[in-house]
Amino acid sequence: MNLRTLRSLHQPPPRKQRSRLRLPFPGRMTLAALGAALFSTLSPGKAHAEFTVCNQTLDVVNLAVGQKVDNADQTDGWWTIGANQCVNVIREELTNRYIYLYATDVFGHAILNGSTEMCIDRRRFSIRGIDECWQRGHIAARFVEVDTLEQVRWTYFLTGNSP
Repeated sequence: MNLRTLRSLHQPPPRKQRSRLRLPFPGRMTLAALGAALFSTLSPGKAHAEFTVCNQTLDVVNLAVGQKVDNADQTDGWWTIGANQCVNVIREELTNRYIYLYATDVFGHAILNGSTEMCIDRRRFSIRGIDECWQRGHIAARFVEVDTLEQVRWTYFLTGNSP
Protein backbone atom coordinates (compact mmCIF):
# COMPACT_ATOMS: atom_id res chain seq x y z
CA MET A 1 0.00 0.00 0.00
CA ASN A 2 1.27 3.37 -0.80
CA LEU A 3 0.92 6.50 1.30
CA ARG A 4 -1.90 7.92 -0.82
CA THR A 5 -4.04 4.80 -0.30
CA LEU A 6 -3.41 4.89 3.46
CA ARG A 7 -4.55 8.52 3.69
CA SER A 8 -7.74 7.80 1.81
CA LEU A 9 -8.57 4.96 4.19
CA HIS A 10 -8.23 7.16 7.27
CA GLN A 11 -10.07 10.19 5.97
CA PRO A 12 -13.68 10.62 6.97
CA PRO A 13 -16.21 10.38 4.17
CA PRO A 14 -16.96 13.67 2.45
CA ARG A 15 -19.76 15.65 4.11
CA LYS A 16 -22.94 16.29 2.30
CA GLN A 17 -23.28 19.93 1.46
CA ARG A 18 -26.11 21.60 3.32
CA SER A 19 -28.57 23.52 1.28
CA ARG A 20 -28.53 27.17 2.14
CA LEU A 21 -31.60 29.31 2.59
CA ARG A 22 -31.50 31.86 -0.18
CA LEU A 23 -33.32 35.06 0.62
CA PRO A 24 -34.74 37.13 -2.20
CA PHE A 25 -33.00 40.20 -0.77
CA PRO A 26 -29.75 41.66 -2.04
CA GLY A 27 -26.84 41.18 0.29
CA ARG A 28 -27.03 39.25 3.52
CA MET A 29 -29.87 39.74 5.93
CA THR A 30 -29.71 38.32 9.43
CA LEU A 31 -32.57 36.26 10.81
CA ALA A 32 -33.13 38.93 13.47
CA ALA A 33 -33.60 41.59 10.83
CA LEU A 34 -35.92 39.31 8.88
CA GLY A 35 -37.92 38.60 12.06
CA ALA A 36 -38.17 42.30 12.87
CA ALA A 37 -39.37 43.08 9.35
CA LEU A 38 -41.95 40.30 9.51
CA PHE A 39 -43.15 41.38 12.99
CA SER A 40 -43.62 45.00 11.92
CA THR A 41 -45.59 43.85 8.89
CA LEU A 42 -47.90 41.61 10.91
CA SER A 43 -48.36 43.98 13.87
CA PRO A 44 -51.37 46.26 13.86
CA GLY A 45 -50.62 49.91 13.31
CA LYS A 46 -52.30 51.02 16.53
CA ALA A 47 -51.37 49.94 20.06
CA HIS A 48 -54.10 48.23 22.05
CA ALA A 49 -55.56 50.34 24.80
CA GLU A 50 -57.35 48.50 27.54
CA PHE A 51 -58.47 48.18 31.14
CA THR A 52 -56.80 45.19 32.76
CA VAL A 53 -57.53 43.71 36.17
CA CYS A 54 -54.83 41.64 37.86
CA ASN A 55 -55.83 39.34 40.70
CA GLN A 56 -53.02 39.35 43.25
CA THR A 57 -54.99 37.36 45.81
CA LEU A 58 -54.68 33.64 46.45
CA ASP A 59 -58.32 33.08 45.48
CA VAL A 60 -60.27 32.90 42.23
CA VAL A 61 -62.46 35.99 41.87
CA ASN A 62 -65.50 36.87 39.78
CA LEU A 63 -65.52 40.41 38.44
CA ALA A 64 -68.19 42.79 37.19
CA VAL A 65 -67.39 46.11 35.47
CA GLY A 66 -69.41 49.31 35.26
CA GLN A 67 -68.88 52.25 32.92
CA LYS A 68 -70.65 54.84 30.78
CA VAL A 69 -71.66 53.48 27.38
CA ASP A 70 -73.40 55.91 24.99
CA ASN A 71 -74.08 58.32 27.90
CA ALA A 72 -75.81 55.62 29.98
CA ASP A 73 -74.47 53.63 32.91
CA GLN A 74 -73.89 49.98 32.06
CA THR A 75 -72.63 47.00 34.03
CA ASP A 76 -71.24 43.79 32.55
CA GLY A 77 -70.16 40.53 34.13
CA TRP A 78 -68.75 38.07 34.85
CA TRP A 79 -65.04 37.60 34.30
CA THR A 80 -63.39 34.83 36.29
CA ILE A 81 -59.79 35.63 37.21
CA GLY A 82 -57.52 33.00 38.72
CA ALA A 83 -55.02 33.71 41.47
CA ASN A 84 -52.06 35.74 40.17
CA GLN A 85 -53.60 36.20 36.74
CA CYS A 86 -54.70 39.21 34.69
CA VAL A 87 -57.68 39.70 32.36
CA ASN A 88 -58.41 42.49 29.86
CA VAL A 89 -61.97 43.49 30.70
CA ILE A 90 -62.18 46.49 28.36
CA ARG A 91 -60.35 45.98 25.08
CA GLU A 92 -60.91 49.31 23.34
CA GLU A 93 -59.44 52.72 24.08
CA LEU A 94 -60.69 54.03 27.41
CA THR A 95 -63.00 56.99 26.99
CA ASN A 96 -64.27 57.16 30.57
CA ARG A 97 -62.21 58.56 33.39
CA TYR A 98 -64.04 56.38 35.93
CA ILE A 99 -64.46 52.62 35.73
CA TYR A 100 -66.40 50.74 38.40
CA LEU A 101 -65.49 47.29 39.73
CA TYR A 102 -67.26 44.72 41.85
CA ALA A 103 -65.53 41.46 42.80
CA THR A 104 -66.65 38.39 44.71
CA ASP A 105 -64.98 35.20 45.83
CA VAL A 106 -66.23 31.84 44.56
CA PHE A 107 -68.82 31.76 47.38
CA GLY A 108 -70.35 35.07 46.26
CA HIS A 109 -68.95 37.16 49.14
CA ALA A 110 -67.91 40.67 48.11
CA ILE A 111 -64.16 41.26 48.04
CA LEU A 112 -64.32 44.98 47.19
CA ASN A 113 -66.42 47.35 49.30
CA GLY A 114 -67.30 50.34 47.19
CA SER A 115 -69.73 53.21 47.55
CA THR A 116 -71.33 53.35 44.09
CA GLU A 117 -74.47 51.24 43.83
CA MET A 118 -74.95 49.50 40.48
CA CYS A 119 -76.82 46.43 39.21
CA ILE A 120 -75.52 42.88 38.79
CA ASP A 121 -77.09 39.50 38.10
CA ARG A 122 -76.32 35.96 39.19
CA ARG A 123 -75.38 34.80 35.69
CA ARG A 124 -73.58 36.51 32.81
CA PHE A 125 -75.14 39.93 32.23
CA SER A 126 -75.09 43.29 30.50
CA ILE A 127 -77.42 45.73 32.27
CA ARG A 128 -78.21 49.28 31.11
CA GLY A 129 -78.98 51.70 33.94
CA ILE A 130 -78.16 51.57 37.62
CA ASP A 131 -81.43 52.71 39.16
CA GLU A 132 -84.06 50.48 40.75
CA CYS A 133 -82.05 47.28 40.46
CA TRP A 134 -84.42 45.22 42.63
CA GLN A 135 -87.54 46.43 40.84
CA ARG A 136 -86.02 45.41 37.48
CA GLY A 137 -85.13 41.93 38.71
CA HIS A 138 -81.42 42.53 39.35
CA ILE A 139 -79.23 42.67 42.44
CA ALA A 140 -77.85 45.94 43.82
CA ALA A 141 -74.11 45.84 44.56
CA ARG A 142 -71.61 48.42 45.76
CA PHE A 143 -68.88 49.01 43.14
CA VAL A 144 -65.47 50.57 43.73
CA GLU A 145 -64.75 53.66 41.64
CA VAL A 146 -61.39 53.53 39.82
CA ASP A 147 -60.01 56.86 38.59
CA THR A 148 -58.00 56.16 35.42
CA LEU A 149 -56.79 59.77 35.28
CA GLU A 150 -58.08 59.92 31.68
CA GLN A 151 -55.44 57.44 30.47
CA VAL A 152 -56.20 55.19 27.48
CA ARG A 153 -54.70 52.15 29.24
CA TRP A 154 -55.05 51.21 32.90
CA THR A 155 -54.26 48.21 35.10
CA TYR A 156 -56.01 47.65 38.42
CA PHE A 157 -54.38 45.33 40.93
CA LEU A 158 -56.88 43.45 43.06
CA THR A 159 -55.18 42.68 46.38
CA GLY A 160 -58.17 41.74 48.51
CA ASN A 161 -57.87 44.96 50.52
CA SER A 162 -60.28 47.68 49.53
CA PRO A 163 -58.56 50.85 48.33
